[in-house]
Parts: sequence; structure tokens; C-alpha cells
Amino acid sequence: MFNDIGPLELVTLIVLAVLIFGPEKLPKVIQDVSRTIRKIRDFSESAKQDIRQELGPEFKDFEFEDLNPKTFIRKQLDNDDLGLKEIRNGFDLKKEMAEVTDAVHGRETDPSSSPAAPGGRVDMTKKPETPAADDRPPFDMDAT
Repeated sequence: MFNDIGPLELVTLIVLAVLIFGPEKLPKVIQDVSRTIRKIRDFSESAKQDIRQELGPEFKDFEFEDLNPKTFIRKQLDNDDLGLKEIRNGFDLKKEMAEVTDAVHGRETDPSSSPAAPGGRVDMTKKPETPAADDRPPFDMDAT
């Protein structure tokens, strides 16, 4: 609850509480605040139980923490039904980068593993055809 309060801030709050309420009333104020927090927690838990009962047995695995978008996405991505782990394990970045590097430098690569020109090499020296001077690029009337 108070994870982001440092020691200096905590001491400051205690000193302010003593100055505002006085040393005589401070224990009673602390009891009242803790009792209120306990009542709010009990009310929250009973409301959660009521909602779970009303949803029925179909939602027995429902957790209110799943309503947080980060938690929901994390839970769905960790789900093995999607097969993301197999995809992640099947992708070898070093192998892919080595193939690209070989293609750029014109080295021989395995012809079955990458699209290549006849002869097993990617032709990186071929230049695209330049259109003739009177050729116009395609024109789309709907795009303008």
C-alpha cells in the first residue's frame, strides 16, 4: 500500500500527525483509521464473493486482477494454446541474419532455405528496369 513512501517521508508524516492530533489523541486516530481500512477491505471481499456467486460456475476461474489490461495480456500470451512458445523457439535469428549477410555479400547459401535465382544465389546486382521517357506511372482517379 505504501510502497513508494521513503523513510524521510514516513518520518515527516509521523511528525505532522503528532503535531495535528497531539500525542494523546494519536493512538485513537490510528485505531479509527485501521478499523476503517479493515471495513473497506471486508466490504470489498464480500462484494467480490457476491459477484462470483452471481456469475455462476462458468466463471469460477475469473479473477478481478484480470481486468487490468497488462495482466490480461500477459496471461493470454503465456497461454500454451496459442503456440507462441513453439514459434519463438522455431525462429533462429542468428541463422536468418547469416542468410541475409551471405546474400548481401554474394556468398553461396543453401538453395532450399531461401528464395534465390537459378543457381542458388540471390542476384543483388540486377538493376530494376527504368521506364521509358513517355511512360507514365499508373494513375488512380479514386485516389485523388
